[in-house]
Amino acid sequence: MRFFRILAVVLVIVAAGILGLKLAFPLPEQGFQETAQDLSPAWNGPLGMAVQPAIDRHPGLSGVRPLADGLDAFAARIALMRAAMSSIDAQYYIWQDDTTGLMLLDELRNAAERGVHVRLLVDDNGIPGLDALLAELDAMPSAEVRIFNPFTLRNPKLLSYLFDFRRLNRRMHNKSMTFDGVASIVGGRNIGDIYFEYGEGTHYFDVDAIAVGPIVDDVTASFAAFWESGSSYAADRVLAPAGEPAIAAAASEARESAIGAGYRKAIEDHGLSQRIAARELTFEWGEATLFVDDPSKGLGQATEDQIVVEKLFALAAEVETSLDLVSAYFIPGPRGAALLEDMARNGVRVRVLTNSLEATDVMPVHSAYMRYRKGLVESGVELLELKAMREKHVDRSLPEILSGSASGLHAKVFGFDGTKAFIGSYNLDPRSARLNTEMGILIESPTIAASLARTLDRPSYAYRVQENGNGHLEWTEETSDAPPQTYDADPNTTVLQRGMARLVGWLPVEWML
Repeated sequence: MRFFRILAVVLVIVAAGILGLKLAFPLPEQGFQETAQDLSPAWNGPLGMAVQPAIDRHPGLSGVRPLADGLDAFAARIALMRAAMSSIDAQYYIWQDDTTGLMLLDELRNAAERGVHVRLLVDDNGIPGLDALLAELDAMPSAEVRIFNPFTLRNPKLLSYLFDFRRLNRRMHNKSMTFDGVASIVGGRNIGDIYFEYGEGTHYFDVDAIAVGPIVDDVTASFAAFWESGSSYAADRVLAPAGEPAIAAAASEARESAIGAGYRKAIEDHGLSQRIAARELTFEWGEATLFVDDPSKGLGQATEDQIVVEKLFALAAEVETSLDLVSAYFIPGPRGAALLEDMARNGVRVRVLTNSLEATDVMPVHSAYMRYRKGLVESGVELLELKAMREKHVDRSLPEILSGSASGLHAKVFGFDGTKAFIGSYNLDPRSARLNTEMGILIESPTIAASLARTLDRPSYAYRVQENGNGHLEWTEETSDAPPQTYDADPNTTVLQRGMARLVGWLPVEWML
């Protein structure tokens, strides 16, 4: 009995502590007007004049230009930010305090300094170390920063989960940047060195795209909805007041570093600025649709017709011949697994590329995915798991968008019947489906969809997961210069790694992965 009395006292103390923290660190008032400033597209600026002729030649259609190479994706952002004369709207889950993060933040500062209206909406889970720099940007007359779903306890932030887990477990995973209201970049990349594939250490392979045409109006409207949403808070209500200016100096140091030199060269070599000036930008043209969660999902209030997962399920149900899925984090869940398995049994070619256990950076996600592998393979779904690639490959073309200079997969690209492609932030997992907000562009482009399909045809960069004659899974590695090699367990992993993965897979946490 004494044990239970002590336990009860401890529980009361813990509960009182949690309640005390919640009362001590409440959410602030949002601190902004509900109606955002209306910024019309700047068709008289360099970007507007560069894309207007092509838009006029393709009435009603949108143009999309995939960005598969990390250095290209970084340089494209720089070029478009420097060309903007009216507005830049940026919305990101992660903005890192590193070389590319500082360089791009400084470009926003430069834009605001020359009078461009800059709006930056960032998820508070992905901006460690940036409070002071974001406060500095927010203090500029032409710039405004808002924080999505903020942590009220700033240091240590993670302690906030103890007293506000239900709210903080919902994050804004969207990634977009819109320039002058006439061009947007949308896709899977966050802002940080690891997403732009340069320098030492681990890097992600990712895909995003430049988009122009009517789809940009939809991205702009989506940004405005999130900007004004019930989960967005004025930065000056969350962050400490700005101190001495530091963005320019930090960015200058980053640019002068060895890694920064590589990014500076990428900017010089990219040529997008010259193509903008010469009005020579080229795109894949077709009907485009923005898939985006309603921002009320961040409050747990979105209905089924307001979330991306239902739209993707409906789209997949219409597939007749092929479905190609590239998802860095893949947990289909019972409903998704049943859909994919039924499609495969009914003659649809279903292929899935995700990270292998050796390549993943989130082992619990792989643990949950492992439970679905055998059923998917038995039904005829073709499973491919990316090898941990650490060698730099150069001279990549669009048909090679899934090979390259990454040690892990972060892309989210789907192909439907070889005619449509989806590029976005959405992972095929429960977190993307029900907890995080997500977005992406569906483009009717046989060229992009076919490029994705061809890339999956001979995947030398991945293991093919199949069933052997004894009913067990095996992994086959194919290379151009050696016979295929077969593994009877997750390749290039230890018994301890596999054991830990299976152990974690038993935990009841799939709903939040």
